Amino acid sequence: MAIDDALDRLEAQLQEEGQRVVSSVHGAVRALQERDVELADEVIAFDDEVDQLFLAIEGSIKSLLALQTPVARDLRLLLAILHINLLLERSADSGVTIAKLSRLVADADPDPALVDVLVEMGERAEEMIRVALDSFARRDLAGAESLVLLDELIDRANRRVVDQLLALGGDPGLREWGLRMLLVSRCLERIGDHAVDIGEQTAYLVTGEFREFTDASHPSAP
Repeated sequence: MAIDDALDRLEAQLQEEGQRVVSSVHGAVRALQERDVELADEVIAFDDEVDQLFLAIEGSIKSLLALQTPVARDLRLLLAILHINLLLERSADSGVTIAKLSRLVADADPDPALVDVLVEMGERAEEMIRVALDSFARRDLAGAESLVLLDELIDRANRRVVDQLLALGGDPGLREWGLRMLLVSRCLERIGDHAVDIGEQTAYLVTGEFREFTDASHPSAP
């Protein structure tokens, strides 16, 4: 059927967008770690490709809704893709923000321990996007639900960033660098939250009922 082929193409585009988001996050964190301004610029420019995919997917969904009459199962899939498309685009925007912040502090002398925590958070965020996309592709409810535990690891790392920032002392230059790193940490935490949201869309697709795994916008206390 034509709608089945169209849905398959949409899912393939969504997975491609997701892989580009992973690359964006990876590049942004590496640019920060290595103080590589050129790489940061590449990440910022690369966002245009993600935006093009985002708009193409959105346009295809609108066309399908206008020209076809999706049954309940197909309509659920279209709505899930629509939400995930937006979540991926927002995650890519967070990668761009990290790249821009890394450019601003490229000449600063960083605190190695704090950078290590941010790199760990970046790796967790990449893993969460991959798990979220794989769970969606395979309609794997257990895999989607596993994102809650992965998100808690990012939340714990974010709290460690705050603790280490408070321990930096009164050096004005280091304090300014640290405040920008706090924003980086928040961006990575949000990427993790978006991955959990993708997992919730997978659960919606599998069960037909929407439920929040956790309140991802409000991390639990330590």
